[in-house]
Amino acid sequence: MKGLRKYIAPFAPDQSGATAVFCELGGLVIILDAGGCAGNVCGFDEPRWFDSKSAIFSAGLRDMDAILGRDDKLVEKISKACEKIDGNFVAVIGTPVPAVIGTDYSALKRMIEKKTGFPTVTVDTGGMELYDDGVKKASLELFRTFTGKGIFSGKGTVAEGSGDILPGTLGIIGATPMDVVETKEPDALKQYYQRKGWQQVFSYGMGAGLDTVEQAGRVEKNLVIAPAGLAAARYLEKKYGTPYEAEYPLPILPGFETLMEEIVRKERKKVLIVHQQVLANSLREAVREHSDAEITVASWFMLEKELKEAGDIHLKEEDQWISLVQDGGYDLIIGENLFMRAVPEYAGDFLPLAHFAVSGKRHV
Repeated sequence: MKGLRKYIAPFAPDQSGATAVFCELGGLVIILDAGGCAGNVCGFDEPRWFDSKSAIFSAGLRDMDAILGRDDKLVEKISKACEKIDGNFVAVIGTPVPAVIGTDYSALKRMIEKKTGFPTVTVDTGGMELYDDGVKKASLELFRTFTGKGIFSGKGTVAEGSGDILPGTLGIIGATPMDVVETKEPDALKQYYQRKGWQQVFSYGMGAGLDTVEQAGRVEKNLVIAPAGLAAARYLEKKYGTPYEAEYPLPILPGFETLMEEIVRKERKKVLIVHQQVLANSLREAVREHSDAEITVASWFMLEKELKEAGDIHLKEEDQWISLVQDGGYDLIIGENLFMRAVPEYAGDFLPLAHFAVSGKRHV
């Protein structure tokens, strides 16, 4: 039955993914809801909320606010919040409520900027898609709004094709707790690439501030570590000529060496890797160096054509997953523990690989 889940919990929705992009950037993040969606983000989908501070607000929409479209009341609330909170921009994240009533995000953006004087980003998420759709939309709007503007850094604008490149600078796009497997070291991404020779590493949304987003048009290269970051990388390539590649830094995975030892410990014939596409692809290449097994990547999330191999599988339904495992003949499955609840009869080997957007559990 379409949409029926008996074993696998619902995944993080698009508004949670969009919120994750702005969480560490120092702005006022307004979730355009009555309170439930914001509670879901802060209570379940944003692990940084428990360890650090971020100005995430619910719009607190009431029935009549939604029915009558009282945007002026919302703008007034945001203006008062801006007076009390030391922020530097406003981000408005959509939910099912504005999707149903047809909120004009462009008009809302103009009203907020006029009232508060703060640059504003709006993301038209509707709560009906998965987290990666929200990450994709928010990342794209982030770079469109701030890159090359010099609003916060005071460094002026970057002209298209100017060649004003910062040598030895790497930008990392798509880094959110939704897709990055949690490590004990919070700066593991940055430190890993600095050890590889990059002088500066800008991990947008996880450690890097808005000043680095402004200068994104000047980095030497972008690295996309999750498929949700591809749209933003393509935008920066088209506008500023910044090259990019998609790769996940496997050595920062907790227990990576042990994982690889377990994978190659015995001969494998068919292997299934279930995760976000970029991480799964990188792991597939690593396994191929040691094994002749047939390796398939499957994902419940984005499968970009430029990164997809023949035979890769886009999962949509729980029944589809059950049939895949029952009929696929895999002697090894690598993925989030939660998936295996649906296939207790699976007799092959299984190796866990955490995916926070699936389980909502911190594993470190």
